[in-house]
Amino acid sequence: MNDMNAIEQWGIFEIALEGPQTGNPFHEVELKAIFAYHHRQIEVDGFYDGAGVYKIRFMPDSPGRWKYTTQSSCQALHGKQGEFTCIPVSQGNHGPVRVRNRYHFEYADGTPYFPFGTTCYAWIHQGDELEEQTLETLKQTSFNKIRMCVFPKHYIYNANEPVYYPFERSETGEHDFMRFNPEFFRHLEKRVAQLRDLGIEADIIIFHPYDRWGYASMDAEGDYRYVRYLISRLAAYRNVWWSMANEYDFMLSTKPMAQWDAYFRIVQEHDPYQHLRSIHNGEFEMNYDHTKPWITHVCVQHWDVKKVKEWRKKYRKPVINDECEYEGNIPLPWGSITAQELVHRFWIMVTNGGYAGHGETYLHPEDLLWWSKGGILRGESWQRIGFLQTIMKEGPDDGLEPMDASWEWTRVSGGMNGEYRIFYFGEHQPAAWSTGLPKGVEYTVEVIDTWNMTITLLEGTFKDAAEIPLPGKPYIALRIRPVKTSAKK
Repeated sequence: MNDMNAIEQWGIFEIALEGPQTGNPFHEVELKAIFAYHHRQIEVDGFYDGAGVYKIRFMPDSPGRWKYTTQSSCQALHGKQGEFTCIPVSQGNHGPVRVRNRYHFEYADGTPYFPFGTTCYAWIHQGDELEEQTLETLKQTSFNKIRMCVFPKHYIYNANEPVYYPFERSETGEHDFMRFNPEFFRHLEKRVAQLRDLGIEADIIIFHPYDRWGYASMDAEGDYRYVRYLISRLAAYRNVWWSMANEYDFMLSTKPMAQWDAYFRIVQEHDPYQHLRSIHNGEFEMNYDHTKPWITHVCVQHWDVKKVKEWRKKYRKPVINDECEYEGNIPLPWGSITAQELVHRFWIMVTNGGYAGHGETYLHPEDLLWWSKGGILRGESWQRIGFLQTIMKEGPDDGLEPMDASWEWTRVSGGMNGEYRIFYFGEHQPAAWSTGLPKGVEYTVEVIDTWNMTITLLEGTFKDAAEIPLPGKPYIALRIRPVKTSAKK
């Protein structure tokens, strides 16, 4: 190992050491390193990568000279010292995402981050051809987050066996939950790194109930070992988010509420970088307490997106409705809304100060549904979601807040500091709007067709009780800005 390699800020520095292979190195050998930068010290857990190789991965957050010392229960791995240089970031590297302005997000370098994600639960379990096709599809979209499971999935339209299994298996197919399969985790890491290079956050779903291999029914100690191993391998990737579960409440009979709290504490204690953390409900009643300190943002499954203001007030954290139902045509209500309806729900969430997630469930003769297996997109919502994302990027860096002033379209309207407002009329189709603007201020007005993806600047400026002409059709929004701030600087 050349410990003097230059590693960019928020990149990955890796230590690889040779150690024992006897017994069960996954659990019998403890390994960590202390990384030091001036007066700071950061403790990082190591892991066994198979074939006698032990690794420690570290994500430096400050340019300069870093030093490290290993600590281990194994003498061959203990007391190893070295150093490396962290250099400034390359183009496109903004660091990990964190909370900004209470209800929104930003990268570590301060660049605003507006989550516009999609769901591909089991895409990393489909084999190289389909997985590479998924990555190529993502390149053509504006999605900057993807919800994805660690474990393979057993559910409707998901009957295939995975290519890799997370634990070692006997010749009869029996899983040894005491021994991880490093090949599986290397494959997962490869896909996470490829997403990182595309600028996409990997929202890692640690547990889920859709299982035929026994992963959902491991005992608590097995779960804790797995969570720690996953953290030690993945935490150094800057684009990782931790989603404790997809539909955790469908597993409460075997994993009671206190156990979910324990998982969160493990992640909080062992992730040196404090990546974002959430948990995803199955039932529409959100019975996990999202005010708990280890929850960084609220991940919601709910069809009624107009509840976003209620969720914001209740939890006082960012809200992402990652499953507001899916565009598709499968014979189930949650997977058969139209593209126009999904776009409509996105606009309601975003204009009211929250965020939403995309998914697509169109029937396919080989069960290649994007929502689970990836591949290609067949729907029409993703382009319009990208259009909305562009509008958000042109708006305030601090995101949108729900607007409640009496002169506004109060059903669905958002803005920031009185300098920027968006009114979304949704299913309503007025031919004019004349509620009245704040007195004495001149505004420019743009009419946004959210489906046809057009923005039309109306002639002149508007103030006071001026009547604003509208197209008289649904899914129209207005962007209103004071004349002095019409162009974002």
